[in-house]
Amino acid sequence: MKIKVKRASTPEEILKCFDAIHSLRPKMTRENIVERITGMMSEGYILIYVEDDGKVPCFCGYRYANLLAWGKAIYIDDLGTVAEGRGKGYASALLDYVFDEARKNSCEQIHLDSGCFPERYDAHRLYLNKGFNIVSHHFTYKFK
Repeated sequence: MKIKVKRASTPEEILKCFDAIHSLRPKMTRENIVERITGMMSEGYILIYVEDDGKVPCFCGYRYANLLAWGKAIYIDDLGTVAEGRGKGYASALLDYVFDEARKNSCEQIHLDSGCFPERYDAHRLYLNKGFNIVSHHFTYKFK
């Protein structure tokens, strides 16, 4: 079975992705998700998803970047799958879609960050199996 990837462009499509988004970003609510995502889209964020039996088990959000360190690249902001959708190839299909988009748009690299805690280990295995390498530490400074 070929998994079809869709691109969200309407508030209805964004809301359809809510459960998958919430599984990765639990602070997001139905009340703030459309405004947040449409604002990000105005800055280049692209939201893709897969649908299975009318539900969205998996989503991915990415953007194009052009940096001295990377050249032209895609940065994956988000990739999340609801618990019952894991292990079914949805995230792999979304990554394959992003790889194809990167090739079509002459990108040199694809980057993502992933939290370092046990709940993310399955995701880490997927990334490594897809050919990603762990190449840096990511540092954050939060204003209080």
